[in-house]
Amino acid sequence: MQILKHPESTQRPDDPRNNEVVFPAYDVANGNLATPINSSPLVKAYINALPAYRAGLSASRRGLEVGMAHGYWLIGPFAKLGPLRDTSYANLAGLLSTIGLIIISTITISAYAYSNPPQPTATITTPNPPAAFRDGDGWNDYGSGFLIGGIGGATIAYFVLNNIALLKSLFSGL
Repeated sequence: MQILKHPESTQRPDDPRNNEVVFPAYDVANGNLATPINSSPLVKAYINALPAYRAGLSASRRGLEVGMAHGYWLIGPFAKLGPLRDTSYANLAGLLSTIGLIIISTITISAYAYSNPPQPTATITTPNPPAAFRDGDGWNDYGSGFLIGGIGGATIAYFVLNNIALLKSLFSGL
């Protein structure tokens, strides 16, 4: 970091132009550093294989995959740690709570889409961010896919939780 002094204001130390900060390119203080973690081929391959960064996916497909994963794993904490955990309604309460959280998350994604989001930033780990997140329409498509995937993932998890005894008996016979 370097303080830039304007030649015409050097005579007055209280001039606000004397306090402008200039950040040179590739400065270590700016944060986009190549570390052994974020620049390793293994980490780059993992991050770029996630639905948010995988090449060739539409915005709604990205949202569908992320929503399915979140809907599937969110039902567990609601069902097993919620206030109805010791009742016969625990799984149903977990399903309804998960659907409620997915709806709230979708509303926030849509609100972000309408806020004129900034362009995605290319980093060392993701040098080519997807074009789907460059405008509000892409974010709205992502949110729609997230809603459908989240409700679908939660519903599948609900049926798995309700039929765990049947699934155990099916797979124990193999």
